[in-house]
Amino acid sequence: MLGQNEIYENLLEKKILLVDDEKDIGDLLEKVLKKDGFKNILKASSGQEAIYLCKRHQPDAIVLDIMLPDIDGIEVCKKIREFSYCPIMFLSSKNDDIDKILGLSSGGDDYITKPFSPREIVFRIKAQLRRQQYDCSNKNNVKQQIISNNLKIDTDGCRVFKNDIELEFTAREFGLLRYLAENPNKIISKERLYEQVWGEDSVGCGNTVMVHIRHIREKIEDDPTNPKLLQTVKGLGYRLVKRDS
Repeated sequence: MLGQNEIYENLLEKKILLVDDEKDIGDLLEKVLKKDGFKNILKASSGQEAIYLCKRHQPDAIVLDIMLPDIDGIEVCKKIREFSYCPIMFLSSKNDDIDKILGLSSGGDDYITKPFSPREIVFRIKAQLRRQQYDCSNKNNVKQQIISNNLKIDTDGCRVFKNDIELEFTAREFGLLRYLAENPNKIISKERLYEQVWGEDSVGCGNTVMVHIRHIREKIEDDPTNPKLLQTVKGLGYRLVKRDS
């Protein structure tokens, strides 16, 4: 397993893509990230440019404004999710719950409302990258967990298979599924899931966890409306049922 210093140094080598049509915001975020030690920063001012840069440079994390001049950030996120599963953090002046749910439903991993603290954005980027790195490099985890005859979770390789076909997961979705798989048949509260996977205080986390759980069910369940594997325990949380082969 990587040491703390090595993990920190690796984080600073990651590529960060900033997408915002307001030049001042992009420049400010770039300045703060560089001051914090990040070396590889890309910037885009439109949705099309963001998609192009993402395909060409394969960034490790994306900060994506929702209000762009050509394609809105929600659609950009959906297009990026067709070929990339790096963490995507939305920036938006819209702070209603429905807007946040829409952003997370499109494949986003975080939603930050304007006005924002540049330092908070740096913290959130680091948290996303650190969580992703821990998930994929911790060799103390069991390499493969079989949940049922047709669902297999490779916790070491960050991969999920259903009927021997690999499924595509965002970093947050995999983090949730991995944590539930490491605690099979146990009821885990929304608050605990959020704190473990997001690494933040769980105040107001309910909708965020709920949206990600729904996405996971759509991928692993035969009938997502009647889940057999990832169950809701009303008033308590969620449980991943591990079945014998």
